Amino acid sequence: MAEIISGKGLQAPKAAQRPHEITTHGHTRTDKYYWLKDRDNPEVIDYLNAENAYLEEVMAPLKGLREELFSEMKGRIREDDESVPYKEGNYLYYTRFITGGEYPVYCRKKTGSETEEILLDGNEMAVGSDYFHVGGLEVSDNDQLLIFATDTVGRRNYTLRVKNLVTGEILGEEIRHTEGGNYAWAADNRTFYYVLRDQQTLLGNKVYRHSLGTAATEDELVYEETDNQYYMGIFRMKSKKYVAIASEHIGVASEFQLIDAADNRARPVTFLKRGDRHEYAIEHYEDRFYIRTNRDGAENFQLMEAREEDAHDPSQWKVVIPHREEVFLEGLEIFKDFLVVQERKEGLIHLRIIHQETGDEHYLDFGEAVYTAFISVNPEFDTHLLRFGYTSLTTPRSVFDYNMQTREKILLKEQEVLGGFDKSNYRSERLFVTARDGARIPVSLVYRKDTPLNGTAPLLQYAYGSYGATMDAAFSSGRLSLLDRGFVYAIAHIRGGLEMGRYWYEEGRMFRKKNTFNDFIDCSKALIALQYAAKDKLFAMGGSAGGLLMGAIMNDSPELYRGVVAAVPFVDVVTTMLDESIPLTTGEFEEWGNPKDRASYEYMLSYSPYDNVEAKAYPNTLVTTGLHDSQVQYWEPAKWVARLRELKKDDHLLLLHTDMTSGHGGASGRFAALKITALEYAFLLDLAK
Repeated sequence: MAEIISGKGLQAPKAAQRPHEITTHGHTRTDKYYWLKDRDNPEVIDYLNAENAYLEEVMAPLKGLREELFSEMKGRIREDDESVPYKEGNYLYYTRFITGGEYPVYCRKKTGSETEEILLDGNEMAVGSDYFHVGGLEVSDNDQLLIFATDTVGRRNYTLRVKNLVTGEILGEEIRHTEGGNYAWAADNRTFYYVLRDQQTLLGNKVYRHSLGTAATEDELVYEETDNQYYMGIFRMKSKKYVAIASEHIGVASEFQLIDAADNRARPVTFLKRGDRHEYAIEHYEDRFYIRTNRDGAENFQLMEAREEDAHDPSQWKVVIPHREEVFLEGLEIFKDFLVVQERKEGLIHLRIIHQETGDEHYLDFGEAVYTAFISVNPEFDTHLLRFGYTSLTTPRSVFDYNMQTREKILLKEQEVLGGFDKSNYRSERLFVTARDGARIPVSLVYRKDTPLNGTAPLLQYAYGSYGATMDAAFSSGRLSLLDRGFVYAIAHIRGGLEMGRYWYEEGRMFRKKNTFNDFIDCSKALIALQYAAKDKLFAMGGSAGGLLMGAIMNDSPELYRGVVAAVPFVDVVTTMLDESIPLTTGEFEEWGNPKDRASYEYMLSYSPYDNVEAKAYPNTLVTTGLHDSQVQYWEPAKWVARLRELKKDDHLLLLHTDMTSGHGGASGRFAALKITALEYAFLLDLAK
């Protein structure tokens, strides 16, 4: 059982210390809490439960506020809501929610008909499960069969099934340990491909071909990814001609295998073999391929095309859009008459429309300085309508159809926000902060228009800064609960993402990782200096790799922050990256480094939050995790909290919340996740008083 010590008048858990030595490159570290890795040890569960009980005890005076926040956030969401249908084949597909329901109901209607078919009812399927998630749906070419997969643990091990949409029968197929969403039908409506996960690394590494009515044990292995540094996925290309297997070593290289969808005995053919530092993606269109590639020094990628028969030979590729230093080519969508390119410049998305025959082109105008736009679901080839999404810090998520021929933009739906929301009550801004080395860091801000910007307002600063992921300025109805109580909210678009192009990512990984932490701290100081934030009411939040960021800034500049929220934080960097048996470790050597290399070991050790906890004062801290997390194992935040409790020299709050039924994404369900948000916001609001 966990020992108990006094702390701030309440009883805080204290994890037992059981020293475990780890020696690397002749250097020995002693980890007193290594034993927390054993999830089968009842003492581990006891400790996590004790931390949960302590959190509830500490937060008891805020019970009313938490309930108020939850009701407030839930009350802004229309319960009986419905998505905008998209057309694929002979049907319109959509999801809807029912009053009181936590999960979507997946539906379709035949074009021209008002008769609804329910494909899956998530609420019925989730009965009896503490956690539930549907991992993607794939309908056969004849519209009669549905592949779906479910996860009832949160470990991202999905069980694949097939439903006959004509009879409503769930067929006998049941394949466990698959990658959710990674399956594709062949053209014969009887054969499909799926990705199986390795149960040690939890990486999808094998593609099997299955024929309906046969046992999974008879399935044919058609491709195996033998390099566990690569992530793998599978999908049917928009042209329907090929099933594509994509292998990607993030930031390093990629490779595609193509399977003829019309031949259920076809073997995969490599489009172009993986090469060092060559990343590419492909789209098939009629008799040619479009290739988004960083070959020949195209750091921000260029778009090329090649005839189908010549596509495997890069010397035959022709440039469609050349590389540009100031523009990152992010993605594309192909139509019969148009090509749509998603580009990023100065941190903002731009959608570029190009006519396939004439080459005439134009950009969509969004009319706001801070926004997010993105290509949405567009399964149809022969249409002039582009479906795209739009949101900003003050504009709820919106769905548009854009006629690429007439240039008419039609708003199909703006997400309804109940409770009297008026976007004119809020203001958003975008500014650039000059970091200590001269880099210009974009910062997006939002606040109520009546919030004083005179150095008295509390401010919550959020960032991620890893894997080339971009943290775009999107609307959140839940966030209104902070803004309406006087908070300013800021997103720091720090290095490690792709906001400013590929170099922005390169400047925030491997031996330049500390730029990520420095950028965040420099933005914090600037926001105080510019009087967006009160110097004693600045708060920080980040999750996963953003949780690593939180740990690093706490070790470096704890005095800057009144409070920190670290969600599922990756904080035990060196120990995790030394253990290749832990899921995802090997695939991330190019993000963090391989500590088996001495230089990488020493650099990673110099910032690893767990290894750099010291006997000093730390901010008030709330840490969250999930027992079944497959991305950042629960023991990292648990060990970090235990070590902070041991060493910190302050009486500030230190709270750990472990969801005993979920994984990396937290609680499943539409409203259940709001309870954690309410906990986080109550923590922040109480400290900001």
